Amino acid sequence: MHIDNYRQRLIDRKLDVYLSTFGAVCVEGPKWCGKTWTSMVHAQSAFFVGDPEDNFANRQLASLEVNKALEGKSPHLIDEWQEVPSIWDAVRYSVDQRAETGRFILTGSSTPQNKGVLHSGTGRIASLPMHPMSLWESGDSSGLVSLADVCAGHDIGVQNVGSPAIDRLVSFVVRGGWPGAVGKSDAQAVMIPREYVENIIKIDIQKLDDIERDHVKVRKCLRSLARNESTTASTATIRDDIAEADDTSMGVNTVTTYLAAFKRLFLTHDTEPFSPFLRSPTNAPRTCHSPSDAASAE
Repeated sequence: MHIDNYRQRLIDRKLDVYLSTFGAVCVEGPKWCGKTWTSMVHAQSAFFVGDPEDNFANRQLASLEVNKALEGKSPHLIDEWQEVPSIWDAVRYSVDQRAETGRFILTGSSTPQNKGVLHSGTGRIASLPMHPMSLWESGDSSGLVSLADVCAGHDIGVQNVGSPAIDRLVSFVVRGGWPGAVGKSDAQAVMIPREYVENIIKIDIQKLDDIERDHVKVRKCLRSLARNESTTASTATIRDDIAEADDTSMGVNTVTTYLAAFKRLFLTHDTEPFSPFLRSPTNAPRTCHSPSDAASAE
């Protein structure tokens, strides 16, 4: 499907590889990071579960007759599948019936608790994480230096990539990697993450599983996570941080459930620690891989 002014994403090449390997691919990531647009570029047909037309007729149709959501030319995109969780098992079953690759692309901005009620989808549905834009994707980095090449020990020569001014770096941090923020002024860009968080607190986290959560505590938990970013803070540490900084008492169990909800909304992502080959009797060569097997300078 053609999209005007589509910006190439690092995930594009990997999605092509996944579609040539698996019967279905589930592109997962936070809302508004570009999952739908990227998936549409690779799809030949689409079914939008969240389409509000005719009082959300698509969602009602998929709930009543799930196979209707699967009809279309391959690769067939099913956007926001998690709104009708039975779609997952229907796709898995359909892939089992026809041993073909690249049949479905699923996109989801949250993970339902009953994902894979009948089957996990292992071997049939591959999960592919997607993140907001890197500076190369947004056009703010030339990409002259490949981090993958550096880690692989390749000779990259001498590259003059320049030295961006501090105010430009601050602008990138404030703007973030949201596709909709590219090209906006700093004053406009700073409004986007603020409203994004507000919608998460007031709407999305409440719709996740119909559990009422305290808006104030959700906000303070997010603030604590921001203060403890890139640390090894435990759940108890976050609880104590909230109590100290915001004068709010939260039990460890409450914090744990909130952290689980953030993860299901793809708001948080645990970074695995570096693990050298300490157990190996030989000094095996190490390589690093970016999510798309290609990294850019940022």
